[in-house]
Amino acid sequence: MERRLVALCVVAPITFIFAADAPRQIKYPPAPTSDEVDEYNGVKVTDPYRPLENPDSPESRQWIEAEDKITFDFLKNIPERDGIQKRLTEVWDFERFGVPFKEKDRYFFSKNTGLQNQNVLYTTGNFSEKPRELLDPNLLAKDGTIALADVDVSDDANLMAYGLATAGSDWQQWKVRDVATGKDRPDVLDWVKFSSVSWKKDGSGFFYSRYDKPDEKNKLRSQVYNHKLFFHQLGTPQSQDKLIYERPDQKEWLFNAEVTDDGRYLIISVQRGTDPKNRIFYKNLVDPKSNVVELLDKADAQYTFIDNDGPVFWFKTDLNAPLGRIIAINTAKPLPPKIDELVPESKDKLEAVTSTGDHFVALYLKDAHSAVKLFKLDGGADGEIALPGLGTAGGFTGKRKDRETFYSFASYTTPTEISRYDFAKRASNLLFKPKVKFNPDDYATEQVFYKSADGTRVPMFVSYKKGLKRNGQNPTFLYGYGGFDISQTPTFKPENLVWMEMGGILAVANLRGGGEYGEKWHESGMLHVKQNVFNDFIAAAQYLIANKYTSTPKLAIGGGSNGGLLVGACMTQRPDLYGAALPNVGVMDMLRFEKFTIGWAWTSDYGSAQNPDDFAYLYAYSPLHHIAKGYCYPATMITTADHDDRVVPAHSFKFAATLQAAQGCDKPTLIRIETKAGHGAGKPTTKIIEETADRWAFLVKELGMKIAK
Repeated sequence: MERRLVALCVVAPITFIFAADAPRQIKYPPAPTSDEVDEYNGVKVTDPYRPLENPDSPESRQWIEAEDKITFDFLKNIPERDGIQKRLTEVWDFERFGVPFKEKDRYFFSKNTGLQNQNVLYTTGNFSEKPRELLDPNLLAKDGTIALADVDVSDDANLMAYGLATAGSDWQQWKVRDVATGKDRPDVLDWVKFSSVSWKKDGSGFFYSRYDKPDEKNKLRSQVYNHKLFFHQLGTPQSQDKLIYERPDQKEWLFNAEVTDDGRYLIISVQRGTDPKNRIFYKNLVDPKSNVVELLDKADAQYTFIDNDGPVFWFKTDLNAPLGRIIAINTAKPLPPKIDELVPESKDKLEAVTSTGDHFVALYLKDAHSAVKLFKLDGGADGEIALPGLGTAGGFTGKRKDRETFYSFASYTTPTEISRYDFAKRASNLLFKPKVKFNPDDYATEQVFYKSADGTRVPMFVSYKKGLKRNGQNPTFLYGYGGFDISQTPTFKPENLVWMEMGGILAVANLRGGGEYGEKWHESGMLHVKQNVFNDFIAAAQYLIANKYTSTPKLAIGGGSNGGLLVGACMTQRPDLYGAALPNVGVMDMLRFEKFTIGWAWTSDYGSAQNPDDFAYLYAYSPLHHIAKGYCYPATMITTADHDDRVVPAHSFKFAATLQAAQGCDKPTLIRIETKAGHGAGKPTTKIIEETADRWAFLVKELGMKIAK
């Protein structure tokens, strides 16, 4: 069957190594198969490993257990693995903090002493006194697999609503805790997913969104539709919650609501799946009989509510401004809304805006790293908040009249620091600085720019231990994502530090499809031009090789989720270019992704195989459908998790089974299947360290690294 139906754009020439009769070092277990054939617009597509879409069948369980045994037997025989895990544990063991926020007279923040599986939530009246522990998720499960997903504190700081996620699932259960006593109230809300909560100003209850109760047996695989917005009255059972808004005629719409700081309005953001273009509705909370008003109903741009001044609403938007601007809408005037510009689009991407200290605090991305500017509420420029270097800042939350705000700063070699900004003094002071078991001054990060296949200029961060020689022999881990308007900015991760400590280079490419340069950058890497993303990543690898940072035998590629798709596509398009591949929780079957859980929501970025035009492009790069028997693929370790209800593990299962059957040389093709874990959020520290040790050990072996024992 002809696999590549259309040429998406220029792709570098492909050279495959054919070795159909090469010896196999590993005997892989036979996967359950079937004779499934799907027809898309007249094209018949076989799906021999369809039975693996049901991970609970006896045949699938047998295959999963056999694969895990092969993988873990392989990993435990790598001599360096235990030393890597020991060093990871040492480096990970440092005190770290989340960005504080304030309600009334109390501060709230998270903290981890170092090796705790989950961060602990604390509260304090001021930072000179010892904080009080408010919620420790580590006490909820011995193995650390229950995570605190989100919190919202009432305006009087007396009550805290909090969401818990179990074993990495997107499903959350929400409860309410008394801040003074630390005891839970009887309120329990189930079947919450993709929703924050927002208290009414009188503390009588909060708004949240949920789905109907799913089929218990298939809740980790079944599609989810018909999000509904509710109000929960404190002290009443969930069955009595008041339905605020639903749209049965729009089953794919998702609702997130927030109460304005003055308590007058409920702002409802309406999204269709992952499409950044959204709608804004609102409800007048002063008038109990008021209807929901469809203020911005065209889904013609991204609108993020900032704050309001009476009936005047402020938004960050990319409407007629791909890099973002700040606008005002006076809702007292009749519809359609009149848009007034406060802060115009600049040459840098406007990533986020908050309203605090009687200012707009605007967080910009300048070539994928942070810059923070201040604007008066009339839009006039009013200085900036200086950052310590090339890195990523976040936070800056608070209420408009607050005189302080808090923010984080991190880079690839700087662990996350927390600072307090005083608006009156126009100065920052360091609140929390981690004490880590390494010297950040020993490491360096440079930003380089390279050209993709079509000439597009793409940035990339390259980090390494100082003194590194560019001789083409450095083991290099090239990471990417490239999708859903998500920006890849400098961040500190202990595992990356250990990789560099072992002599490795960390390279992070800012691919099209992300949000680094605004909506045009995103649009140039989605739908029918998704191939641009893969071309950008391939060009990044070629740049690193051409400039003697590394060479093919020493180069590994990695990415998770949409980044797992990236790795799958690039290793099947250019298997000759890499020494190893680490696709993590990847979207590998581009013809069936929308049939599971929230997969339908990704059609805004990917398209749908049910659409004839989209099918041609999806089939042209779908990793699962581009594995060809007899080709020599890079040494590969696929990672997934049994409770991943975002990208169901069937993607990785089918990709692994297909790759193992096709591999034409003796390079290993393994799959590591984590238990009681999901897509990544809330994963316990112990599991993260173990999985990272396995990844780095695999690369040490397959890239031929020499590290000190």
